[in-house]
Amino acid sequence: MHRMSPLDASFLHIENDVSHMHIGSAAIFEGPPPSYEEFLAAIRAKLPLVPRYRQKVRFVPLSLGRPVWVDDPHFVLDYHVRHTAMPQPGGDDQLRNLVGRVMSQQLDRAKPLWEIWVAEGLQDGRWVMISKTHHSMVDGVSSSDLLSVLMDASREGGPAHADPWQPDREPNEAELVTGALAERMASPYEGVRTMLSALRGPRRLSRNLWQGAHDVAQTRSMLMPVRDAALNGPIGPHRRWDWARGRLADVKTIREALGGTVNDVVLAVITAGFRDLLLGRGQSIEDLTVRTLVPVSVRRESERGSYNNKVSAMFAELPVGIADPVERLAAVRTQMEDLKASRQAVGAEVLTSMTGFAPAMLLALGGRVATRVPQRNLNTVTTNVPGPQHPLYLAGRRLLEVFPFVPLGSNLRVGIAIYSYDGGLGFGVTGDYDGAPDIDVLAKGIERGMAELVELAQPGAPKAAPARSRAATPKRRPARATRP
Repeated sequence: MHRMSPLDASFLHIENDVSHMHIGSAAIFEGPPPSYEEFLAAIRAKLPLVPRYRQKVRFVPLSLGRPVWVDDPHFVLDYHVRHTAMPQPGGDDQLRNLVGRVMSQQLDRAKPLWEIWVAEGLQDGRWVMISKTHHSMVDGVSSSDLLSVLMDASREGGPAHADPWQPDREPNEAELVTGALAERMASPYEGVRTMLSALRGPRRLSRNLWQGAHDVAQTRSMLMPVRDAALNGPIGPHRRWDWARGRLADVKTIREALGGTVNDVVLAVITAGFRDLLLGRGQSIEDLTVRTLVPVSVRRESERGSYNNKVSAMFAELPVGIADPVERLAAVRTQMEDLKASRQAVGAEVLTSMTGFAPAMLLALGGRVATRVPQRNLNTVTTNVPGPQHPLYLAGRRLLEVFPFVPLGSNLRVGIAIYSYDGGLGFGVTGDYDGAPDIDVLAKGIERGMAELVELAQPGAPKAAPARSRAATPKRRPARATRP
């Protein structure tokens, strides 16, 4: 039995009938597709490496403690691995529709919170693996590690892993309550021990308290309401899904000529996509920014291999009102430099970690309230996950491309996830089925924005605007951090 962290538990508590908190991807493989039995055998061989895949969630009665992971004594691999085929001709439209339908269905909380769908019939003899994993199990970076675990680094694969797994006895409700109360009783001791340790280093304590308060203050921008960007509103349970492609080589060309980081370039081309989307809807975008939550991994290198959530966030303003692509990139670059200097992501992590001191009952209640209160401080979410830059294989078939899926919450009607793999960039665009029927405009705008910057990065093309250009600086830029 393993107790969830407050952050992991929050993804369960904020889930409701219309906001399904699973992340996922559509991974496209070369053909021919494996048989269902062959695919099952490939997944079964890797299960010993990911114990969480055979565990389910148990909630503590009366919310006296956070939920726990326990072994599922009735685990059946066939339930979680599904086999289907796309309608012919198996083109882009059929793939978009299939992924949208699969992702619209909530995972069954009575079983381990994941599914994998093998879909045959993609054009050119290819096939697709559609994966769904609840966000309470993994964040974006750890799910990238998990993808690497499930696959092989060579076509021949590796040796089979011994699987001595026998499920532990499932605790009854009385044991769940007893365990939660025991942990609660242990908390005062841990608090006293932490305080005694802090008293042995008062100068360090003072410095840490000041920095922590300053970091939390940097999160104030998330409390400010956003301008109406036609991206918010009630959502339903059904999803649309689309994708865009890019190449890391193109990003390198842009960086070398125009400056910025990989993340800066990615945010700039996404800004171009949102600009096209809003213009296509007839909205005025003069001086408009689109506020996006940008998850940031705070996982230490020593923590790679664990599959719980280690994530914080920054809040960026995408300058859709800037028409010039070079100025737009400069604006994004300047803003991200300020956000990093302000330690906003660290401040958000401090706020997240503080929930560990809240009683589980209040955490559950807060999650339920959050899903019913309209979001007025965000327009969208953008998550960028670096994946392996070498070929991967499953059942001897090479993985060609990966396009991720990000869930929607509250009244956010559009979200974007980016995944890099083997030199490619896959942009996955999620939209509410009724509230965002035009996400194809956003996806095409992302590809257009990338091509536009690549062209401008060629020799003889205009170079980047000054980093502090007024035209390149979005409004509400967070203040730069200072030290006493």
